[in-house]
Amino acid sequence: MPDDNRNGDLAPTGHLTVRISAMPADTNANGDIFGGWVLSRMDQAGGIAAIERAHGRVVTIAVDAMKFIRPVKVGDVLEVYTHVDSIGRTSMKIHVEAWARRFQTRHHEKVTDAHFTFVAIDDNGRPRPIPPS
Repeated sequence: MPDDNRNGDLAPTGHLTVRISAMPADTNANGDIFGGWVLSRMDQAGGIAAIERAHGRVVTIAVDAMKFIRPVKVGDVLEVYTHVDSIGRTSMKIHVEAWARRFQTRHHEKVTDAHFTFVAIDDNGRPRPIPPS
């Protein structure tokens, strides 16, 4: 199954963290999958990667600029990949890529990416140190 390389992205980077089918209930007024739905799945995937690395609770504190390259269509499988880019004392940046496995053609195309920043928190919601790996 060929991967799309119009943006120089031959294949996803990182680990497959979330995989989900796009359904009709997730569409916007134009019939495409709502961008907020894609963003939410990316935040979930980034959160999973952050929780695993932080060994506990995290919160999203920032998302760098996102540009939607292509729409996601009903029936596509959204695959979200994550990679921990950097780790500070209490926070980490995670690169998150969303790719669509097209329902009709089975082509794999990148639809967007962003850097998410997460902070590890304790039971009181205060920042806590991220343990060494």
